[in-house]
Amino acid sequence: MADDTPALNEDIEEAILYAKKYLEDLLSFFGLNTDVYATTQDHEVIELNVPSTHLNGFLIGQRGETARALQYTIATALKNQNFVHNRVNVDVADYKKHRAQRLVKTAEEWFHEVRDSGQAKELQPMNAADRRIVHQAASDYGLETESIGEGRDRHIVLKPASGGASEED
Repeated sequence: MADDTPALNEDIEEAILYAKKYLEDLLSFFGLNTDVYATTQDHEVIELNVPSTHLNGFLIGQRGETARALQYTIATALKNQNFVHNRVNVDVADYKKHRAQRLVKTAEEWFHEVRDSGQAKELQPMNAADRRIVHQAASDYGLETESIGEGRDRHIVLKPASGGASEED
């Protein structure tokens, strides 16, 4: 019996162009004709940046929910087109970039607390993207991290360095 599954497309540049065009076409349905900046820094995640427009609030949504929905939609479209590279990050008007900077600034207070006290600190639950930011920042700060819990209760425990490597999601 012949294998009828289509070949996977491993061309990252083609995946980037597809994702860029898909998002631009989607935005045009909302009357927004803009050029999306598309790239990848690690050859795994496709970065799509929508410039600032009068629709920022609409495209970002409450706590970034609409931007996450756009990511999911584009990732699904890439999977349906058999692209190997289907992880997508959509940032509207640098919202995520600024949010990450604010999160790191807040996290630095937690890092000082853990370093000064020598005691582990459990953080409030946060989404995977925010956990990833805190894991990286804590690692840069010389602390160890661990994600514990499941689903919406998943959170990070910050620990003083003990010479081992940090554990990420």
